[in-house]
Amino acid sequence: MPYPEEWVRPCRQELTKIGFDELMTTEDVNTVLQKDDGTVLLVVNSICGCAGAKARPGIAHALEQGIRPDSLTTVFAGQDLEATAQAREYMKPYPPSSPSIAMFKDGQMVFLMERHMIESREALAISEDLQAVFQEYCSTPQKV
Repeated sequence: MPYPEEWVRPCRQELTKIGFDELMTTEDVNTVLQKDDGTVLLVVNSICGCAGAKARPGIAHALEQGIRPDSLTTVFAGQDLEATAQAREYMKPYPPSSPSIAMFKDGQMVFLMERHMIESREALAISEDLQAVFQEYCSTPQKV
């Protein structure tokens, strides 16, 4: 059963206010992740404490540093059930993990930060890892 929307709305807004597009259906997920050009950051958002205290702040900080993916997208675990399940299909063979942060380049997943790599670290360390990924896979700085 999905979480009540009033519980997840503030968590959603932390990402949408910094430019993330919500993928609410399987079709949304397929449209974005089947592209064979450019970079896509996909965040499996969550209501858990490590998403709020570590993942979302780390993501926001990394995006403020200049180089960023072409597309910023998110699904919400425990809320957007079908979209989240479809997004996880693109992350196989890794098991479901929320929160998690994936980078796709030219239609292929090139990076995945799973929950166990988030919950034991601080937001700044997560940001540093993401900045390195952006530097490696994203070609040009994007306007913030």
